[in-house]
Amino acid sequence: MAALATAAASASKRAPTLRNLLTLADVSVEGLQRLLTSAAEINRITPTKIRALVPPAPMDNWLNKKAIALLFSKRSTRTRVAAEVAIRRMGGSPVFLAPDDIQLGVNESLADTAQVLNQLVQAIFARVGPHSDIEALAANTTIPVINALSDLWHPTQVLADLLTIADSAARFNANASSTEQQISLGKKHLPPLTVAWVGDSTNVLHDMLVSFPRLGLKMRVATPKGYGTPEPIMARIRELGCADSIVFTHDPQEAVHGANVVATDTWISMGQEDEKAARLEAFKGYQVTEALCQAGGAEPNWQFLHCLPRKAEEVDDAVFYGPRSLVFREAHNRLPTIQAVFAAIFRPEYGVAKPHYEIKQKEQ
Repeated sequence: MAALATAAASASKRAPTLRNLLTLADVSVEGLQRLLTSAAEINRITPTKIRALVPPAPMDNWLNKKAIALLFSKRSTRTRVAAEVAIRRMGGSPVFLAPDDIQLGVNESLADTAQVLNQLVQAIFARVGPHSDIEALAANTTIPVINALSDLWHPTQVLADLLTIADSAARFNANASSTEQQISLGKKHLPPLTVAWVGDSTNVLHDMLVSFPRLGLKMRVATPKGYGTPEPIMARIRELGCADSIVFTHDPQEAVHGANVVATDTWISMGQEDEKAARLEAFKGYQVTEALCQAGGAEPNWQFLHCLPRKAEEVDDAVFYGPRSLVFREAHNRLPTIQAVFAAIFRPEYGVAKPHYEIKQKEQ
């Protein structure tokens, strides 16, 4: 037991705790690698058989009865379900607060709400409107704050996208290594792929732009004029040295040229319903189809991502439901990546949160 305690203490020194997750722009390359490594391991082994390597401890006690506030001011399917399941699997208690339960800054100031939650729960997992709400929650609490979606960033979604690309390496190249070889054994980069984005500059794209290039992925982005990436996001892209790996254009065919992955998102985000007619007009020609990708010169084995929910004008049925689509695997990967975030925050001393470790074989 003394040896295990010593090993745990040593591991704790090597594994920095993730304090908050507001955007992937704030996470180092090593931190991104650590999260993907953890998620890949969680994904590969059933929850009851996952054991951290140093010291042995079941994952179902990693949150150890901690209460996690799910503060959602916007509707959600994948994010809410994945978060609640993740928390319960890890031994915690989700406390869901819907818009009707709590309205940030309406009946009580956001700062006061944050300080009240700070006394009652051990973390806040918040899905909000303006990103300033997330920043205010983090500024007014001493507990971890995780961004479950804001108008500028969507880090937990993009972690799932990264894991999905790694999971599917063999689809892009028959000789590609498995997820464990690409991520879990400590390589610095995912397979060197090109990811095309065709559509609006949404919160999902923003977190891709500050994370994908740092992990060795190139990006080609097509948005209509007037719907491009805002300057605050561009500033973070330049600050992180990502700009040289990104091509911006207004031509969808140019964007998909040489693409291994083609991704899009909703054209009409929550709160933009009044802009529907103008947006549908502006995004004509941006529907992802086989014809578009063939005309633009995408790689023959290109694959498709969409964070959901999907509308037919964004991508046609042949692509969305066809063999190129990774969308439902992508949705599944919301769960292990959110689990990995909680592990990095609350149990960084355990092996599954370290960037390099021996892959255990799944028990039969």
